[in-house]
Amino acid sequence: MKSVYCLLAVLMLCGCATTHKGFVSTTGGGRIYYEERGQGEPIILLHGHSLDRRMWDEQFKPFARHHRVVRLDFRGYGLSSEQREDLQFTHADDVITLMDSLHIQRAHIVGLSMGAFVAGDMLAMFPERLITCTEASGGIRRAPPPGVPMASAERADRVRTMQEWARHGVPTMKRRWTEQLLATCGSNRERVRKPLERMINDWTAWQPQHFEVRLFYADAAWQRLRSQENTVPTLLLRGENEVKGKKGAPGELRELKNGRYVVIPDCGHMLNMERPKEFNRTVLEFINSYPAH
Repeated sequence: MKSVYCLLAVLMLCGCATTHKGFVSTTGGGRIYYEERGQGEPIILLHGHSLDRRMWDEQFKPFARHHRVVRLDFRGYGLSSEQREDLQFTHADDVITLMDSLHIQRAHIVGLSMGAFVAGDMLAMFPERLITCTEASGGIRRAPPPGVPMASAERADRVRTMQEWARHGVPTMKRRWTEQLLATCGSNRERVRKPLERMINDWTAWQPQHFEVRLFYADAAWQRLRSQENTVPTLLLRGENEVKGKKGAPGELRELKNGRYVVIPDCGHMLNMERPKEFNRTVLEFINSYPAH
């Protein structure tokens, strides 16, 4: 009997240590690549612009010790299908499609930078699908929502961006973008450089070279958040270097019944990569304080 229990324990450990990979079909013939690991309440990790699922390398396995963790590549990044100028979709809707395909009714949503835009959209538009929400280095975007045509000034700005990338070349612009992301880093800056360079070099850079559709609910999400009582437990995380000189807490905090604001010292925008131990401890303590009912 003892040997049977030992075998079951080994099988359970093996199951937790296995990373499952796959694609989920979404609108317009798109495909979302994802990886999942572990068992328990789901955590979904949402990456930043120009990056991919690998930015969560120091969270994926640690979080999976006690949770079912899913990380994905948004459309236009990593191994997922490319974006299209003629197809309107939102990243938040793609995450909901992924959740439905994986039979995840509710999850702890964790996003950073662009991923925090998406997390904020989900918080406002799909609160019933969230157990908790963590927005790091970002939040609900202040921009026109889907369906609002691009104004002439906005279009002209996009043309200037496209021309600049064409004039200087993609490699040069990627180097500049990498340095921009590193600019607010603290004393652990160099531990972030190589992983960032690897992901940004692999990025197709489709977005700054095309007319990207409106991918975020943005102002529509703000309107929804302000018009309804939102009780989703929400953690707003920032790196100390990025908030220097800024007054007050993020705007979402005023609209949330159950919000919390935390600043992690000696780091900037890429705080999960700069200070993984502090980030992991802060996020897991928050998540574990609000188990699903």
